[in-house]
Amino acid sequence: MESKLIQPWWLLKFSLFLVSNLRNWVNAEPQVPCYFIFGDSLSDSGNNNNLNTLAKVNYMPYGIDFPRGPTGRFSNGRNMQDAIVELLGFEEYIIPFAKAKGKSILKGVNYASGSAGIRNESGRQLGTCVPFNEQIRNHKTIISRITQILGDDSSAKKLLNQCIYAVQIGSNDYINNYFKPKFYNTSDQYTPEQFAVVLVEQFSKQIKALYNDGARKLALFGIGLIGCTPNAIAVYGTNGSACVEKLNNAAQVFNERLISLVDELNTNLTDAKFTYLNPSGTSTANSLGFTVTNASCCELGSDGELCVPNSEPCANRSGYVFWDGMHTSDAWNEVIATEAYSTQSASQAYPLNIQNLAQLQINNGGKNHRWSVIGENSPNTLYSDSI
Repeated sequence: MESKLIQPWWLLKFSLFLVSNLRNWVNAEPQVPCYFIFGDSLSDSGNNNNLNTLAKVNYMPYGIDFPRGPTGRFSNGRNMQDAIVELLGFEEYIIPFAKAKGKSILKGVNYASGSAGIRNESGRQLGTCVPFNEQIRNHKTIISRITQILGDDSSAKKLLNQCIYAVQIGSNDYINNYFKPKFYNTSDQYTPEQFAVVLVEQFSKQIKALYNDGARKLALFGIGLIGCTPNAIAVYGTNGSACVEKLNNAAQVFNERLISLVDELNTNLTDAKFTYLNPSGTSTANSLGFTVTNASCCELGSDGELCVPNSEPCANRSGYVFWDGMHTSDAWNEVIATEAYSTQSASQAYPLNIQNLAQLQINNGGKNHRWSVIGENSPNTLYSDSI
């Protein structure tokens, strides 16, 4: 059983912007019946713990601010998906596939795996992982279990049609593939523009596979500012810039292709709704009380990526954007989760934010699908009636 949700320790001294957007999770009815998570270490909640890989963090100081301590989350506390789950009103975090059993799977499953990518080979230099294709196969297994629990295909389909499917993957196809020429030849085969085309073509097929298995509300997260991590800055240097521009530029090309894919999917698959989310956010870190934006809170190992086991992290964890050399802190994850959930900016959520996506329901079947917002007086409605 996953941990009950608690308010993070730093919340009382955090921005009023965040406080005003937090739900009272205790005994709240979730806005959607289930939430499925696909992705990499940004979302992994323990699926890598028993794999033969360097990409696992089931040790202190990871989880120092999480109720159950180290769980395999690449953070001092929650990851971004955990924070979104809170905002949606779930009473417990979504269970990882590695521990999924019983009726808990009716609330959703987290399939994310550290170092995983859209391409099967991405991240393999670190050891075993569960790439997106395999995560989709694992979801088929869960669908079979859900069907058994509910008794028939029709009931399972009805449930799955109401769930949100959150997909945040692609970073490792760059930082642990394209920009690792020692292990992979993709940078010899493709320019960054060509590689983005190849990636998004494969990603499109994978998303359509989820659609064919019943997904109808899909939140597709872009790649964040991979050139701004402490590790990227240390490895590549910045030539006077704040971040490593070649990494961020490559991510931007991918994101632009992803936004075009969202348009295409919404045009062609009208009985489903797809939306793009920008995981970088727009908030200025300094204005929210973050004092360190380019260094890790914990002591890093020789790889410059993960925390040294059992090391003592910084005391002011709410002041750091980054927890380790690659992954953001619990405090920053709250910021970007809140933006994904409630932003009204089309550059951050297109065409819907998570809250609006949760509120959507389909009114009738057939060829002309009409969508409406659950709750007629929603103050944050971006779309209503027919879309």
